[in-house]
Amino acid sequence: MWGMEFTDEQLRNWLRRGLGAVAAGALALLLAISNFPLLVLWLVSLVLSLIPGVGLVTLPLMTAVVRARADLQRRLAASSGVHIARPYRPRPQKALPGGWKRYKWILTDPATWRDLAWLIPGAIVGLTLGVLALAIPLYGLEGLVLLPLWIWLETGWYGYGAVWPIENLGDAFLSLPQGALILAVGLAVAPWLRWVDAAFARLFLAPTRAAELRLRVTRLTETRADTVDAQAAELRRIERDLHDGAQARLVSLGMTIGLAEELIEHDPAAARKLLAEARETSGTALVELRHLVRGIHPPVLAERGLDGAVRALAFGLPVPVAVDGGVPGRLETPVESAAYFAVAEALANVTKHSNAQHASVVGRYLNGTLSLLVRDDGCGGADPATGTGLRGIRQRLAAFDGTMTLSSLPGGPTLVAMEIPCVMPAQGASRV
Repeated sequence: MWGMEFTDEQLRNWLRRGLGAVAAGALALLLAISNFPLLVLWLVSLVLSLIPGVGLVTLPLMTAVVRARADLQRRLAASSGVHIARPYRPRPQKALPGGWKRYKWILTDPATWRDLAWLIPGAIVGLTLGVLALAIPLYGLEGLVLLPLWIWLETGWYGYGAVWPIENLGDAFLSLPQGALILAVGLAVAPWLRWVDAAFARLFLAPTRAAELRLRVTRLTETRADTVDAQAAELRRIERDLHDGAQARLVSLGMTIGLAEELIEHDPAAARKLLAEARETSGTALVELRHLVRGIHPPVLAERGLDGAVRALAFGLPVPVAVDGGVPGRLETPVESAAYFAVAEALANVTKHSNAQHASVVGRYLNGTLSLLVRDDGCGGADPATGTGLRGIRQRLAAFDGTMTLSSLPGGPTLVAMEIPCVMPAQGASRV
């Protein structure tokens, strides 16, 4: 747009996004070609299933390949900002690779047929959009290199653009602005083309309403078990902390006061010394109890809400953390607590493992969803499989049907995106 100014960072991001979309378009073009033989091979394996014993092996194998292709398309769609969940039914227990249960599970799963229905239309759309994503920037690039090409060929005529014949050196120079404009248009259009391809794939590869309900029930069943286990572990931790900390202090306090009672008449000095020790022990026990309560529900969270509690948490960290809170009011206490401890765990990972110089926390509440984004400029490479912290965040959020998405390439940056569906209580309503 005329009059708009772009910073160097915005220009780099624009180029990176455009070039990434062009590369994704080239990959989608190659993958689209593979859809045709995949469909043929799957149909052949279906025909072979008429032969006893053969189809029980070949059909599951080809179905796994088709699903892997569909999963790859879902990952490409996610890179374009379109999330497509996996719709497949859970594999039945004790279903062997070449068994009848596995064969029946494949043929009776509607997602199998939706994958197959997508192969040909998806190939056509992927080919068309992939060619456009490649052709427009390449045509613009041709205009930029046309001048040296024209000089090298020493041809008397060379056509470029819609109606632009090049017959001399001056015409060749005029191809440069055309090429630059077409290249810019190609880089700007490529992300949109990738989004269209992803949106079309979602029509086939996303779960239906019935499948979404079934997956939701399955996920809630799993998360309920995880939540019960996590709560049991938390209760054991609290019991252990009370037993080893505050309880031991209180027992010692009682014994010290008892000794002071015995000595108060015939040795008042020793009794006063014991009472001083008892006072010190009671203070230590009180501090330990406060730490324990803070681990269950921090007082700052009850006093200031989620935004204030996160700001207080960030203030005490060795890494500078910028907090951008956009939650307009107070949420339900369990949701606030889960969100606070999830952010706390993410920031703890930043402090311990990332070697970051800066971090940020952004919180938003929109359309019934609390969104939290924790970002750092550290070394990256975070993996939930290698530690308990990120898995703990995922389990904590799953209790509220929330999700955690991690992006942490080697070299950074690391982004932890968390979402919790919740309802903002009416102003003045009680919060329990």
